[in-house]
Amino acid sequence: MRKLVLALTLVLSVFALTACQNEDTAQGVTEDTVKVGNTVATSGALAFVGTPFKAGMDAYFDMVNADGGVAGRTIEYIQYDDQFDSAQGLTYTQQLVEDDEVFALVGHFGTPTVTATLDYLEEVGIPTTYYATGASALFNPDAEGGELASFPVQPIYDAEGEVMLARAIGDLEAENVGVIYSNDDAGRGMLFGIQNRANELGMALASTIQVDPTSDDMSTAAQTMLASNAEVIIIAANQVPAATAIRALDAAGNTAPIITSYVNADATWLDGIKSVLPNFDVYASAWINIFAENGVDFSDDYVTFTENIDAEYAANAYAFAGWIAAATFVEGLERVGEEPLTWDSYIEAMESAPVELPFGVVVDYANGRRVGTQAMAFLKGTVTDDVAAWENEQPIQTIEEILGE
Repeated sequence: MRKLVLALTLVLSVFALTACQNEDTAQGVTEDTVKVGNTVATSGALAFVGTPFKAGMDAYFDMVNADGGVAGRTIEYIQYDDQFDSAQGLTYTQQLVEDDEVFALVGHFGTPTVTATLDYLEEVGIPTTYYATGASALFNPDAEGGELASFPVQPIYDAEGEVMLARAIGDLEAENVGVIYSNDDAGRGMLFGIQNRANELGMALASTIQVDPTSDDMSTAAQTMLASNAEVIIIAANQVPAATAIRALDAAGNTAPIITSYVNADATWLDGIKSVLPNFDVYASAWINIFAENGVDFSDDYVTFTENIDAEYAANAYAFAGWIAAATFVEGLERVGEEPLTWDSYIEAMESAPVELPFGVVVDYANGRRVGTQAMAFLKGTVTDDVAAWENEQPIQTIEEILGE
């Protein structure tokens, strides 16, 4: 009976929301404003990610509003703190859509919340622009119906797994690669991509070892991995479990280079494992690349970012991501322009041509393609005078370019 009530509630909510959308109006839109929102972990264990991410979004929207908004509308941004908890994330997402009546979700944050809300959002059909996760469920090359309202930007974990293995082979010249992966959506998604690419190359992995993402003791996994004699070890996990696995490998005496996920390609995360860097190299993928051969590339995008963001976030990758999330949404608004702003017109605008974003990121949503960006750079962790930083090893490249295909 409870499931029936929940199903009927969702159907009624969707009917009510759909009724609010017609040729000329959409919820959250007035002559002067357009309302958007998200739920971002700005407290708890992932606050070091969520807080700068929100700061990047705030800075971009503030810049746009200071310039008069888009088509005469300023952007009203509502944010709730779900503490990286899926139940809270679902509650706040429904509140944003049904009570706050936002026009769109922008910067939908974190694997737990995204996976808990994806079915609901697709059923409603509300535009959801940029997901702060690479959850495998977002990968959809043939979207239809409510799926068309989904606009992922970040690399999907499955695609990143393929890139990780390509880097191990193409850049680090490894023939024997091991994988430690977290038993969650992120780890399993990356592992799927790694195995898929390995199968295409006819390559056997040295070892694949599963770990609990909440565990603070991965010593057994580390020792098992070292016994496999892997020349390169891929850590397919997000921030906390990846750091735990790397410390365990260090304690076990590892000297093999490590490749980890793009979600860890920030100096804040690197600072937490900098003690291992004298013992072995740590690399990360990166889909945002502001580096040049002589350090930071002071492009117009980067100058604009630093002029508008708080100084403490000027080199923070998560703030870059928030900035790009907001820029993605605004690109759709600008394409709609003075025409009526509805969910349908926004979706049509986003599909009309490839979306070119700050820092050289390009995503193509044409013909229902919803797969995020699939080209990535390669960074190496360094420590100088006890300060951890990422240095650019390779520019943004496709898998084919990495493997020399």
